[in-house]
Amino acid sequence: MTRKYILEGLTCASCASKIQDALGKIPGLRAELSFATATLMLDAPDKETEQKALDTILRIEPHISIKRSDEGRGDEEEVGDGSMILRKISYAGAFFIFGLVTQYYIYPEGIEAGIGSLSFWYILLLYLTAYIIAGHDILKKAVQGVIKKDYFSENLLMSIATLGAFAIREFPEAVGVMLFFKVGEYFEDRAVNHSRRSIKNLLKIKANYANLWKDGQTVQIPPEKVQVGDTIVIKPGEKIPLDGVVLQGETTVDTSALTGESMPKSLKPGDDALSGMVNQNAVITVKVTKPFEESTVSKILDLVEKAAAQKAPTEKFITRFSKVYTPAVVAAAFLIAVLPPFLYQFQVFTPLFSHAETWSEWVYRALVFLVIACPCALVLSIPVGFFGGIGAAAKKGVLFKGSNYLEAFRRIHTMVFDKTGTLTEGVFKVVEVQPFNGFTRDEILRYAAIAESHSNHPIAKSISEAYGDSVDESLIQQYEEIPSHGVRVLSEGREILAGNDRILHLDGYDIGHDTCVTEGTVVHVAVDKSYAGYILLADKIRDDARQTILSLKEEGIKHVVMLTGDDREAAERVAKQLQIDEFHAELLPQQKIEIVQRLEEEVDRKRDSIAFVGDGINDAPVLTASDIGIAMGGLGSDAAIEAADVVLMKDRLSGLLDAIFVSRKTKNIVSGNITMVFVVKAFFLIFGAIGMATMWEAVFADVGVAILAVLNSTRILKK
Repeated sequence: MTRKYILEGLTCASCASKIQDALGKIPGLRAELSFATATLMLDAPDKETEQKALDTILRIEPHISIKRSDEGRGDEEEVGDGSMILRKISYAGAFFIFGLVTQYYIYPEGIEAGIGSLSFWYILLLYLTAYIIAGHDILKKAVQGVIKKDYFSENLLMSIATLGAFAIREFPEAVGVMLFFKVGEYFEDRAVNHSRRSIKNLLKIKANYANLWKDGQTVQIPPEKVQVGDTIVIKPGEKIPLDGVVLQGETTVDTSALTGESMPKSLKPGDDALSGMVNQNAVITVKVTKPFEESTVSKILDLVEKAAAQKAPTEKFITRFSKVYTPAVVAAAFLIAVLPPFLYQFQVFTPLFSHAETWSEWVYRALVFLVIACPCALVLSIPVGFFGGIGAAAKKGVLFKGSNYLEAFRRIHTMVFDKTGTLTEGVFKVVEVQPFNGFTRDEILRYAAIAESHSNHPIAKSISEAYGDSVDESLIQQYEEIPSHGVRVLSEGREILAGNDRILHLDGYDIGHDTCVTEGTVVHVAVDKSYAGYILLADKIRDDARQTILSLKEEGIKHVVMLTGDDREAAERVAKQLQIDEFHAELLPQQKIEIVQRLEEEVDRKRDSIAFVGDGINDAPVLTASDIGIAMGGLGSDAAIEAADVVLMKDRLSGLLDAIFVSRKTKNIVSGNITMVFVVKAFFLIFGAIGMATMWEAVFADVGVAILAVLNSTRILKK
């Protein structure tokens, strides 16, 4: 059974990575940790395994508070933690200032006076008090890390650096580094929480209650407790809590939280009402058709929260890199502290040194080097950048199932489109009925409606609407769907064939009618092996389809392909109007997959990817088979959310351009963060090693650059 937990106090990306790695080693456990939303999904075979996972988390990060999602999350605790940190900084800062005043104005000779001097101990006491107030939790985490054999944590590196500074009597810098590290940590946490709140604001589409209609009155209960078949009442201004069908009332609803679309949508009895919509005008009653966990809002919440758990290749590389980088810089710091004075003492490479630097000077340089080299900025800024991109895309009505798909979207070489319902509106209308061989128009419509009565395809629905009467399905003795051809039905003793041109030339049939070339989609009808006539249907091309395809080509999409099961003439007409490079018609579902696989073989798999755009209902196999499956108009479509990697909640193709923009912008921000962190750290590491950087510069190179990287990552949320 899958349970969801909230990890309050998880503000360290490196810690989140350690937790994920540790949970992955527990047999039988499936765990997905999202640093973006501080949530953990645990699927454990038994309670013992689940408890082991929770104990593992607390062993790695004892300060984290673990709560079940149904226990709620309190923002007040987050505020309280911030206030506590500020109080620590204030108290430590006061003692630090007293120490500086005492050292430089009251007892200027105190440090030089040595251990035997009372002034020395007075100054040391002031600095030590400030240090313990500011850094006692850092020291505690460092000790816990050593016990757990985590020898390269930021807490341990910071503790070694500051305690080393105390050892060589650099008291002000030891305290200053710890104090300003704490200040930086505070602002870093605020920046992370700001990014996290931006994501959470996007997810505030869940209603807190449902007005259950029971015994002639409404009762407010949690949406999770409403049953399928119950009736709920939604008043103006309230969010629709669960999916259902409108029973009474007419209103308009705001769907922007789901789709990013600002235009209100009208609802009337019989229409689908989806959770997350906001009722605007009148009271409506809705019959619930899905439990909360299967509702639209629940699926979207789950999708966005899990998205950040799917790491992009860049994130995986940085995680692996940091595991090598940190031990390497620790080794370098050790060599800086030991090797130069050792070489000088034995008169080796003496021209490299301007004078006989003392051991304490080289130890100080090594400690500065350690502070600068902490990998926190690198590890933190990248996931924050990606979940900022996921949040920005969600604002535009584009849901990515993971940062791996967000990163891959910018590398699309070939974009493959389904036709019906994707490039076209999927709303067919009968524009002509042409009878032959003595059949009448009404007879052709009736026979076609009987043949298509078991189908949910848009063409079948259009024929039924044109027929205008219900079909008694009990009259159908046999029904056979012939893939890529049409259907064969036995009804009232008569054999009815309905489908495309190929159905007229099946083995054993000689209808004696040539292909009818027309501008539109054609359904041919034959009765008792005699050609009865055809029905011509037209499907309108989407208004934004042509411009979107032209814009995609301008954005660097090299090849645009259309696949359809429709007849060749209709497909060719659409392809010409939209300037599509290549099209394939009259395809079976498996043939669509074969073509996508062939296209994948034709591109550079290391650099380029293939995307398929479909309606998410009939195209689930090919959506799954392509590098990036994109579902159009995913609002309320379970198949879209399940099968696709990216869901366009707006029923518009222009969402593809939004997705490309966010993907490329996110990559630029993440690349900028990586470059900034590496350049700043490399600069200060060099100057620290040669003695031209102090602990003060080291703090900026570590904490300061981390804050800048996180703030840079949040820029995309404001676009």
